[in-house]
Amino acid sequence: MIELVVMILAVLGCILAIMQRDLLKAAILTGINGACVAFLFQFLLSPDVALTQAIVGAAIIPVFLGLAVYKTQRNDES
Repeated sequence: MIELVVMILAVLGCILAIMQRDLLKAAILTGINGACVAFLFQFLLSPDVALTQAIVGAAIIPVFLGLAVYKTQRNDES
C-alpha cells in the first residue's frame, strides 16, 4: 500500500515539474521524483541502489539543473 502512495507521489512530482513556468522551481521539483524512486528501491530491499538514487536523483541532478537555470537566466530590462 505504501509503495502505491510513493509511486503516485513520484508521478505527481513529475507532472508538477512539467507544469511549472519557473524553470528553477521545476529543477527543484525533480528532486521529488528522485526521492520517491530512492524510497521504492529501499522498499524493494535494494539499499545500495537506493543510496545511489538518493544521492544522484534527489540531490545532484536538481542542484545541477538549478545551477544551469540560474546561470542562463536572461535580463528583460532592455
